[in-house]
Amino acid sequence: GLFVWRLRSTGVRQIPHRFVHLYHIANDRSITFQYFNFLKRMYVTQYNKDLSQRAKPKSDSIVSPFHELRQLDQEKKVVHKISPVSPVHQSWSETSSRNELREMKSAAETEDSVIPVGAGSKEDRQWKEMKLRLDDLPGILARLSKIKLTALVVSTASTGFAMAPVPFELTRFLVASLGTGLASCAANSINQFFEVPFDSNMNRTKNRPLVRGQISPLLAVCFAASCGVPGIALLTLGVNPLTGALGAFNIFLYTCCYTPLKRMSIANTWVGAVVGAIPPIMGWTAATGSLDAGALLLGGILYSWQFPHFNALSWGLREDYSRGGYCMMSVTHPGLCRRVALRHCLALIGLSTVAPVLDITTWTFPIISLPINLYISYLGFRFYRDADRSSSRKLFFCSLWHLPMLLLVMFTCKKSVLEKEDKGDLPGRSRERAMEIRLP
Repeated sequence: GLFVWRLRSTGVRQIPHRFVHLYHIANDRSITFQYFNFLKRMYVTQYNKDLSQRAKPKSDSIVSPFHELRQLDQEKKVVHKISPVSPVHQSWSETSSRNELREMKSAAETEDSVIPVGAGSKEDRQWKEMKLRLDDLPGILARLSKIKLTALVVSTASTGFAMAPVPFELTRFLVASLGTGLASCAANSINQFFEVPFDSNMNRTKNRPLVRGQISPLLAVCFAASCGVPGIALLTLGVNPLTGALGAFNIFLYTCCYTPLKRMSIANTWVGAVVGAIPPIMGWTAATGSLDAGALLLGGILYSWQFPHFNALSWGLREDYSRGGYCMMSVTHPGLCRRVALRHCLALIGLSTVAPVLDITTWTFPIISLPINLYISYLGFRFYRDADRSSSRKLFFCSLWHLPMLLLVMFTCKKSVLEKEDKGDLPGRSRERAMEIRLP
C-alpha cells in the first residue's frame, strides 16, 4: 500500500513537468495548422488521381523532314518586288536615264539583300559648291544688305532732314540719303557675316545668302567695304563732318556692340534702339549742320517706337532666338519684355506733346496724333495683360503703320521757316539762308 501511494504522489508531482516537456517538443517539430493542411493536400493527391493535372503528350509530326526544310527556306527568303518603270521619254537628260538604269541594275543584283534607304541619292546629299550667276547677284546683295530695313533707315533720315527748320536743298538731301543708305547696307552685311553660325539654327534666318552659301564670306566683306567707305565719304565730304561722324559711329555701334551683345545680355535691345534712333538725327544734322533739341526729339520718338515694335516681334520668335543662342528679353525676362513695350507706348504720347513745346510743330500735332498713340498704347496694354501670340502680332502690325503715319502727321504740322524767322528762332546760318531765299 505504501508503494502504491508513493507512485501516485510522484506521478501527480511530475504532471506539470510533462506538460512543459510536450510543449517544447511541439515547438521543436513546428507542428502548425499549415502543416496539417499540407498533409491533407498530400493525402488527397495520392488517393484521388483524377485531381492531378496530366500533361498532354505531343503528337508526332507526319510531315517529312525534307518538306520542313523547304518551308524554312521559303520563310527566310525575302522577295523584293520591283515596281514597273515607265519608258524613258526623249526629253530626259542622259544623266537622269543613266541614274535610273544604275538603280534598276543594283536592285536586280541585290534581290536577297536589304538595300539601305537613300543609297541612290548619296551623291545628291554630298556638299556641292553653289555657282554664282550674275542674274542672281542683285537679289542676293539686296538680301545681304536687308533692303527693307535699309529703306526704313533712309526714310527716317529723310524725315529728319525734312523736319529741320531750314530751306529744303535737293542736292544735299539726295547725297545724305545715298550716304545713309550705303552705311546701312554696310552695317547689315557685316552683321550677317558675324552671325552665320547662329543664323543657321533659326528658321527665320536660315535662308540668308551667307548661311546657304550663295556667296562667299570674302565677297560679303568686300561688298560691305564698298558700301561703307563711299557712304561715310559722301556724308563727310558731301554733307558735313558731323553727319559723317554719326554714320561711322552708327556702323561701329551696330556691328561691334549690338551684334555681340545679342548673345551676352538683354541690354542689346537698348543698344539696338540707339542705333535705330541715330538716322533721323543724321537727317537733321545734314540739313542744319548742328545737333539741336529737335534732332534729339526725333531720335527719342524712334527710340521709343522700337521697343513695342521689336518686343512684339521677338515674342513670337522666342523658340528661334533660344535655338540661335540669342539673349532676348522675350526669352529670359518675359515680364520685363511686356512692361517695357507698354512703357514706351505711353512714352510716345509724351514725346508728341513735347514737340510744340520745343517749337518744332504746332499744337495741332499732339491732338491729331493722340488717337493713333492711344491705339498703340491700348494694344501694348493688351500685350502686357494677355501675353500671347495674338496680342503680340496685333501690336507688331500696328507698329508698322504707326510710325509712318506719326511722322507724316508731324511733317504736316511742322512750323514753317518764315514763322520761325519772324520770331527770331532760327540759327544764324539757317537765318541767313532764309533771308537769301526771301530776297528778290
